[in-house]
Amino acid sequence: MSGDNLFDVSGKIALVTGGTSGIGRMIAHGFVSRGVKTYIASRDQGRSDEVAAELSQHGECFGLCADLAQEDGPATLARRLAERESRLDILVNNAGANARGSIEEMTVEAWDMVLAVNLRASFFLTQQVLPQLRAAASASSPARVINIGSIGGAHVPNWEAHPYGASKAAVHHLTRSLAKRFGPDHILVNAIAPGPFQSRLTDTASDAVQKSIATYIPAGRAGTPEDVQGLSIFLASRAGAYINGSTIALDGGYLAAL
Repeated sequence: MSGDNLFDVSGKIALVTGGTSGIGRMIAHGFVSRGVKTYIASRDQGRSDEVAAELSQHGECFGLCADLAQEDGPATLARRLAERESRLDILVNNAGANARGSIEEMTVEAWDMVLAVNLRASFFLTQQVLPQLRAAASASSPARVINIGSIGGAHVPNWEAHPYGASKAAVHHLTRSLAKRFGPDHILVNAIAPGPFQSRLTDTASDAVQKSIATYIPAGRAGTPEDVQGLSIFLASRAGAYINGSTIALDGGYLAAL
């Protein structure tokens, strides 16, 4: 296989949850501009359509809508995808939520919301799109599931983020268990554990984050769109076809330097 097509993802079909902002939009942009027919999902159909129209300047992109915090959200999203596509080469479980606050301030509602979006939705959406993943999968070209975890699921930060960290650690474990289960189906499951990237949950330009970057990250900077696009394309392409069950830190050396 030549270097020209080792990282080729053109002609594939992808679904990226939380694809209208932050890391999800970065990944979607990387796929769309490289010939992947990409569906992005959010809670708001208008917002999904707006971002899809912007990304469609670079290729094929379409908006879908579902509230993944709700029990029927994954099934709803899977049904809307199935109305359009009979196969799915790449699923990116990126939709995320956070609820900061001390243990004294945490509510059951906030805890359940974080676990529902970050963990439950990732599992049940994967379950619900299995027919499309299996339709796309083959020994020579496996289907891919890419879960977005976090370095917050691999260490304990200096602030209280109990439900977020617990949910992301569980995502990392779920990645391993699904990789074991779906290996015979030629579906590869991996996770990316990002450090600081600009998103709804992280303002990389803030003084606090900039101080953290300068203190703890050997690379000395926040992540860029090209960083997460490069890893996602690697995992989705032939170049990543023997990577399975791994959680890859994308953090400029943060975890390694702890």
